[in-house]
Amino acid sequence: MSHILEISQLAKRYGGLLATDHVSLTLAPGELHAIIGPNGAGKTTLIGQLGGEVAPDSGSIRFDGKDITSLAPAQRALRGLARSYQITSVFPELSVLENVALAMQAHCGHSFGFWTPMLRQPELVEPALHAIGQAGLAHRARAPVSDLAHGERRQLELAMVLVAEPKLLLLDEPMAGMSHQESGKVVELLQGLKGRYAMLLVEHDMDAVFALADRISVLVYGRIIASGTPQEIRANEEVRTAYLGDEVLPV
Repeated sequence: MSHILEISQLAKRYGGLLATDHVSLTLAPGELHAIIGPNGAGKTTLIGQLGGEVAPDSGSIRFDGKDITSLAPAQRALRGLARSYQITSVFPELSVLENVALAMQAHCGHSFGFWTPMLRQPELVEPALHAIGQAGLAHRARAPVSDLAHGERRQLELAMVLVAEPKLLLLDEPMAGMSHQESGKVVELLQGLKGRYAMLLVEHDMDAVFALADRISVLVYGRIIASGTPQEIRANEEVRTAYLGDEVLPV
């Protein structure tokens, strides 16, 4: 099977702490692979290494057949690796559509018709509306961002990533801070995106993880102790021991 992402022996040390301890895993096109683990397991460091914000001490990252270990985050994004829920260029006074159109403009790296109002440029508006629909916000396209609820802002951030048509989504705790209802909506959205995008999901909501993932890897003290299907992970005694007192796996 071909892999869109290949991580080999990725390690990051902070003093005497191995935040990622020679992590290796693969991700197939269209697959949703979840990374779970107790607090302090190294999940944030791993996502940072994949996104390019954290430089590994050793190991390699291959994306879409090419080594990207030394590339900057912007270079990775241009190749189709997008880290969602880390968008900083959200303008609350603008509408959902205007924000996503700006993200499209930024991704393309040029100004299109500089003197033409942005929302009169179909090359920006059409892909923006498509991404907004994929993110479940079509009914809020003209609403100002300042009017959005927390969960809707997360959906906007997803739309701003999807507009660039990435090959891989890094989803860093997309349900954080959401109500049960909001989390359920995001689960439905991600289920709808499965197969169209490869996704690497880091998430504390175990119900969401087990509902979404094709495969799950368990990270403990920077090391992957188990990888497998949700059924295999649920039945793994070592995983249950690692989570004892911290997380409860769905039954």
